[in-house]
Amino acid sequence: MSQELRMTGGGAGEPLLLLLHGLGATGDVWSGWAPTLARHWPGRWLAPDLPGHGGSAPLPEYTFDALAEALLPLVPAGGRTVALGHSLGGVVALSLAARVPLAAVVGLGIKAVWTPEDLDRARSLAARPVTWFDSRDEALARHLRVSGLAGLLPDDHPAAQHGIREQDGRWRLTLDPRAFAVGAPDLPTLIAKSATQVTLARGEHDPMNTDAQLTRLGVPAVTLPGLGHNAHVEDPQRCHTLLTAALSKR
Repeated sequence: MSQELRMTGGGAGEPLLLLLHGLGATGDVWSGWAPTLARHWPGRWLAPDLPGHGGSAPLPEYTFDALAEALLPLVPAGGRTVALGHSLGGVVALSLAARVPLAAVVGLGIKAVWTPEDLDRARSLAARPVTWFDSRDEALARHLRVSGLAGLLPDDHPAAQHGIREQDGRWRLTLDPRAFAVGAPDLPTLIAKSATQVTLARGEHDPMNTDAQLTRLGVPAVTLPGLGHNAHVEDPQRCHTLLTAALSKR
């Protein structure tokens, strides 16, 4: 399926690094990585807005499979591609690795256990119509809360600006609320289908998961001391070191 994706990026050559954001965010959350990648990443990097986020077109239905399929055109045939995904983006990275050979996958901050209450809330959010706001500031505050970035980024950051849009004098989030219906991932199956090295990681203070939950999945699991759910935004340098360590294990 052809899918219109907005993305940022830089560098040249291989390996290609795909940076995949979490639910409600945009590819701009990785902009703090640009200086580090310019110094240390040997190839090209891309940070797309996932479908239904930012400037990327929505999907008819949101599943992990559909999100991964939309990214397939970004993976060069016969090339080396590394995927680093946060939360939803981490699951999409695993789904992508189940379809095409990747050099490595790092999943950061993935919610590993879902309760019936979690799923009910997600379905309820997905069923709501788009919320419209009378002011840009109201929409911006909602976007930062929904994406978990409140208090981490200033209002003029690209990740904040590209999470909202104006239409006919009113404002809304660029997020398609139907994306909340993506559901709970079957992590053991996705990991088993991946033919590459998978590393899972979490911030020490991430409420979305625990050390024990990630360790039970049978792949290398790393906890980043002092960081929270959006560890990639809080400390890009330390998370890049995690990526480098994961690649060195191959």
